Amino acid sequence: MSRRHRVSLALAAGFLALLYAAAFGAGFLAPYGFDEQDREHSYAPPVRLRFRDGAGRLHLRPFIHRWVERPGVPGVYAEDVTRAFPVRFFVRTPLGRPRLFGVDAPARLYLLGTDRFGRDQLSRLLYGARISLFSGLLAAILAVGLGLLAGAAAGFRGGWLDQVLMRTSELFLALPWLYLLLAVRAVLPLDLAPSGSFLLLVAVLGAVGWARPARLVRGAVLSARGRDYVLAAQGFGASELYVLRRHVLPQAVGVALTQLALLVPQYVLAEVALSFLGLGVAEPVPSWGTMLAELERYEVLTSYRWLLWPAVLLTGVVLSYHTLAEHIRERLQAGEV
Repeated sequence: MSRRHRVSLALAAGFLALLYAAAFGAGFLAPYGFDEQDREHSYAPPVRLRFRDGAGRLHLRPFIHRWVERPGVPGVYAEDVTRAFPVRFFVRTPLGRPRLFGVDAPARLYLLGTDRFGRDQLSRLLYGARISLFSGLLAAILAVGLGLLAGAAAGFRGGWLDQVLMRTSELFLALPWLYLLLAVRAVLPLDLAPSGSFLLLVAVLGAVGWARPARLVRGAVLSARGRDYVLAAQGFGASELYVLRRHVLPQAVGVALTQLALLVPQYVLAEVALSFLGLGVAEPVPSWGTMLAELERYEVLTSYRWLLWPAVLLTGVVLSYHTLAEHIRERLQAGEV
């Protein structure tokens, strides 16, 4: 592997690791609750972290100036430079919950600005990553797991089981999966609790996407089943389960991992699309899809660029997973997986 490929792989893996870690630790990293509103700062731009004050003195600890609306111009903000608010680390909320950083009232630490309800975008971005990223990951694991079971059974047993599973997979592949998701989600109740909506999304996405991994795993199992060491193990009296577990399924691991790396970004995009259309997790629980839904209005899209952060991170997630999939595919072709 060339140095350029190693660097791109390290960047992709590092980006995904940091993003998943940040989503997992959103309760500690987010400066505010995802549903905490501040109607006095609707569509407030990101605050500016400063290290040098108006007199030119350098400060070791960053500080901010609070946003205030300009008199007579609602929705337009200016910094109140008469008072500086240092950024404090390892603070506690009024309810006693620990947070990584914050500022003293009346200032508000809006590092990525706010939405129309004055909710902190950074906090919602971190909490929304929990829904979007982990629903895509869990749904992909479910789809690949189902595909691994179906493909292994079809390829190893053959016969009528192979015919039934493969014809069913062809039916799933022929259906437009996005419309199928919309149809399935539309017939289910919309007034579900956030946890129920999350689990429903994972189940529906995973159940729809098993067909392609199953067909690819079946091909790998068929190839491995006719190899000499598999025939020798069967000749020595090894059970089918032993042969499948020790000699056949390891040949399908690379295929399964490649499919996993390709399916995760697809399912993240699917969750974002469903939430964007109002069929995913409902407000006020954030998802990257519900956050992007605010950009439907042209004046919002053109005036408040900080609301595009979910799309920026979503692009990075897709590119990073595709880089990982390409690396796994190259190692599979080289016989290293």
